[in-house]
Amino acid sequence: MATHVPQLDAHTETASAAGLEFVSVSTDDTPAPEGSIEVDVGGDLSSPGQDSGVRNRSREAASQFLSNKGFGWMLEVDDQDDDEKPILEELDIDMTDIYYKLRCVLLPLPFLGFNRSIIRDAPDFWGPLLVVLLYAVVSLYGQLRVISWILTIWVVGTYILFLLARVLGGSVSFSQMLGVIGYSLLPLIIAATILPFIHALPLFSMFFKVLAVVWATYSAGSLLIQEELQQKSSLLLYPIFLLFVYFFSLHSGA
Repeated sequence: MATHVPQLDAHTETASAAGLEFVSVSTDDTPAPEGSIEVDVGGDLSSPGQDSGVRNRSREAASQFLSNKGFGWMLEVDDQDDDEKPILEELDIDMTDIYYKLRCVLLPLPFLGFNRSIIRDAPDFWGPLLVVLLYAVVSLYGQLRVISWILTIWVVGTYILFLLARVLGGSVSFSQMLGVIGYSLLPLIIAATILPFIHALPLFSMFFKVLAVVWATYSAGSLLIQEELQQKSSLLLYPIFLLFVYFFSLHSGA
């Protein structure tokens, strides 16, 4: 049986792509007879578009792999950057609220019209901490360890008063007690600021010390002693008074 091999009319072209010369061979459109053998020789050069498609498929495969392994969160994009809150709001610091509570402590008399119960009913942490740190700074006398000690007395002393109030039948929480005691240190700060100017007058110095402690005790006691503790108020007021006396002794050194 005779085999017919068609003649190829070869046309060679020379082209340049990215500085690389290659030769392509093309055949004419003459149909090959039945029984002939066809040989297809071709080459493939990747274009930038094809490379991009390969990279995209690689990313999709990597994303699918990480998602299957439970690491899909690594590929998540946060779209809420435009809604960032101010840092004070992020830390839940309301300066207007803190300023109002400071005024309630400085002016504790009922006829002045301040809603002093907000210190107990809406306790916060940053306001009392600011007052305690301010008192610690006033009491420094070059001893940095006083700051940590005053903070410790604030937390531990308040916790003891909290336990005592609960034993006596009160319903105050520890956060409420911590906020009230912290804010009530403000009279001691005022007295500690005035004392250096009247140090040469012992009677006035003693008067301001007693006034500051009584002022702080009244501010705290009037907020912490509710109806259920009215008959036992002295059992809670006296420990509060002693706590503020000890606080003031850390400043005066007495």
